[in-house]
Amino acid sequence: MARVAAGERDAFRRLVERHLGRIVAFARRTLGEQPAAEDVAQDVFLRLWTHGRSWRPGRARLTTWLHQIALNLCRDRLARRREAPLDEAAEVVDPRPSMTALMQERDVGRHVQTALDALSPPQRIAITLCHYQGLHNIEAAGILGVSVDALESLLARGRRALRERLRDLVPDLLGEV
Repeated sequence: MARVAAGERDAFRRLVERHLGRIVAFARRTLGEQPAAEDVAQDVFLRLWTHGRSWRPGRARLTTWLHQIALNLCRDRLARRREAPLDEAAEVVDPRPSMTALMQERDVGRHVQTALDALSPPQRIAITLCHYQGLHNIEAAGILGVSVDALESLLARGRRALRERLRDLVPDLLGEV
C-alpha cells in the first residue's frame, strides 16, 4: 500500500488482481446485479488509487478497508434505487421462481442466491462478508459498524431464514427423490 500511495502502478495492478474478484462478488451479492457490481468495484479501486494515502496499516486490514468502501458504495446505490420516482421505477417482479421451475433447474447456487436476496440487507451483507468473503466476525462487524454480538445475531437470523427458505428444496437440489 505504501508503494500504491507513492503512485507505483505495478503495485496497484497487483492489488487489483489480488482483490478484484472478491470485491465484485461481494457487490454482486449485495446488489444482485453483475453490471452494478462491476461499477462498484471500479469505484472501489479508483478510490484505492486516489485515496490510498488515507489507509493506515494499524487501523484496519486492507481487505477490511476495501470491503468498507464497497459496502458504502453499495448502500448508496441501494438508497438511490429506493428514491427513484415511480414513473422511472422498473416493474416489480416477484423474484421467487415457481416450484416447477425450482425442481427443473436443480441449480444449487441459483437457489441459494435467490434465498440470500430475500434476506434483509443487513443479514445478507453479514452472511456475504463472513461466509462468501471469508472475513472474521470482528472484521465484518467493523465494516457494518455493529458490535460482534450484533453481527452474530444477524448471522443467526439470516441462517435461520435461509434454512427455512431452502428446507423444502433440499431433496430436489441434491437429486434425492
